[in-house]
Amino acid sequence: MLRRKISKKSYSLVTEGALYRERLSEYNITITAQDLGSSSLASAVTITVKISDINDNSPVFKEASYIIYIRENNGPGIKIGKVSAIDLDLQQNAKVIYSLLPAEVGGLSLLSYISINSENGNMYVLRSKDYEQIREFQVTVKAAVIVRVVITDENDNAPFILYPLQNSSSQANDLVPRSAEAGYPVTKVVAVDGDSGQNSWLSYQLLKATDASLFAVGSQNGEIRTTRPLNERDNFKQKLLILTKDNGEPPRSTASMLNVLLADGFSDAFLQVFEVPSEEEKDGTLTTYLVIALAMISFIFLFSIVVFTIIKECKRRNISEKYNSVCGNFYDANGFPGDLVGASGP
Repeated sequence: MLRRKISKKSYSLVTEGALYRERLSEYNITITAQDLGSSSLASAVTITVKISDINDNSPVFKEASYIIYIRENNGPGIKIGKVSAIDLDLQQNAKVIYSLLPAEVGGLSLLSYISINSENGNMYVLRSKDYEQIREFQVTVKAAVIVRVVITDENDNAPFILYPLQNSSSQANDLVPRSAEAGYPVTKVVAVDGDSGQNSWLSYQLLKATDASLFAVGSQNGEIRTTRPLNERDNFKQKLLILTKDNGEPPRSTASMLNVLLADGFSDAFLQVFEVPSEEEKDGTLTTYLVIALAMISFIFLFSIVVFTIIKECKRRNISEKYNSVCGNFYDANGFPGDLVGASGP
């Protein structure tokens, strides 16, 4: 505030306290001079006092903190938001320069993720973000404003089936007694989704079945139940193809195969699994039997030829030996040719 102080010898205008340009940048002061005559005369003048600026104000951000949402799997160089600060000073004293304070995100320097335009506060993403690895991080802009960057989820994960196992060499079989009535709980498809929010909401659908009228799957919980009583005409082995789909845009899905065995009693059910093979198993077993049979026939044929050859050779040798033996005895008994020659010598 300004107050006029006047003395007879001099006139001065002084302040009574500190002046703040930010509160009032100028003052219009009217000074009146009046004489002391019997008919007083006066004259007035108006003085404008402008308050000069000093850099006594720090920049102030429009928000105490910011939240910026960016989509995962984003491309680099995309503008993701803006921070804005004002300074109550004037001209050069009011110019705000933006910068990021050093920090780390996921073991890497923050400056490799985010950049800021020093002139206008625009913020840009420098590399792709994966929601499943980094869901949010904080950036501190110089002048002490905190910017919270939140990664929004993209539907980049298909449902993963926990049960029934799809990577096992021996498929799991769920057993159902033939005495089961409609609504009997057979099993449950268990799946998870690595995404978040509605991208991880799962629904289930029966795509294909050996007998589509026999089973139904709960669309929200994946529970599989019978829809009618079982009878003797129902195939012992039932195959179900279940589709698990998420609620993302676009949706992603995974199909899983489930085997259901119908049994009169659980004690003999496992025996029947091996006694009643599937059509594919039957074809494979028949082929194996044919190969073994052909190999056995070939072996027996070759063995027979070898035995026949050996027997024939043995018979030939026996006949030859008997012939030589008979002939030798005959000549000896009659005295020739060896005995006759020896007898007629002298």
